[in-house]
Amino acid sequence: MSERFAFAGRKVGVFLGGVSAEREVSLRTGAAAAAALRRLGCDVREIDIREDWLGAVRGAGVDVAFLALHGRFGEDGCIQAACELARLPYTGSGVAASAIAMSKVLGKRMAASAGVPCPPDAVYEGADRSGAKPPDFGFPLVVKPDREGSTVGITIVRGPDQWEAALAEAAKHDSRILAEGFIPGREITVGILNGKVLPAIEIVPKSGFYDYQSKYTAGRTEYVIPVPMDRDILLRAAEYTRRAARAMGLRGAARLDYRVDPAGNVFFLEANTIPGMTETSLLPKAAKFDGLSFDDLVAAILSDAGLGK
Repeated sequence: MSERFAFAGRKVGVFLGGVSAEREVSLRTGAAAAAALRRLGCDVREIDIREDWLGAVRGAGVDVAFLALHGRFGEDGCIQAACELARLPYTGSGVAASAIAMSKVLGKRMAASAGVPCPPDAVYEGADRSGAKPPDFGFPLVVKPDREGSTVGITIVRGPDQWEAALAEAAKHDSRILAEGFIPGREITVGILNGKVLPAIEIVPKSGFYDYQSKYTAGRTEYVIPVPMDRDILLRAAEYTRRAARAMGLRGAARLDYRVDPAGNVFFLEANTIPGMTETSLLPKAAKFDGLSFDDLVAAILSDAGLGK
């Protein structure tokens, strides 16, 4: 790509690590991105932020921030706001879009407003959790912390005997909890890069549940591309990705997750505004299938960096 020549000598700060439950994954994402940026000719500084976020951003001494921070303080608009205050251009979605997408509740509401189907849900917050009853749509259902990623704190609840324990587990990670109707069928994810929808990938965990270990342990999950699914279903998923990304205001690279029921109905689950870039990550797999090398993917993400997005 022509961007390779434009990036020569550019000072890029890769912000990685952080303090969220996804710290270890962020370190891997950041290391992979930093290596690619060096191959592109950039002058790279890896910045692990744990304290004084605004001071670290202001003192980074770089031209642009490549954000590789997953989870809270990375995908929720906090680091984006620090970059805005420091007038430092950064990759990915802006402050508002990051905050919306980080909240599964808000992300679903925005997607639904654009005509994207979502599973039924109920929200429990603060005192509402005390003695809370299961939602009327019944079991099975999925209980999730609202603002965590990588399936942290998520439980598939098969019956009422598991309800309270699932609420307690989610409450360890967030004061707001989402109970969502479980959609039987298959799981797919669709990436979008600078406005272009990438090929879908089917996720087939060997354990039957795409949990943290299945996501980040090589060999625990099969990723199928191209997806052996009716073309009409995949076209709808692509259109839903465009609509949801536009409604949430997503920029740069993002990845949206869906369930497809046995009748072929597609349901949006959540959006990831800083997708993983590890050896098992899905966005690089989709980009590669679409003809983009890992380095070209990183270059495309960097090329969209800016302020006030």
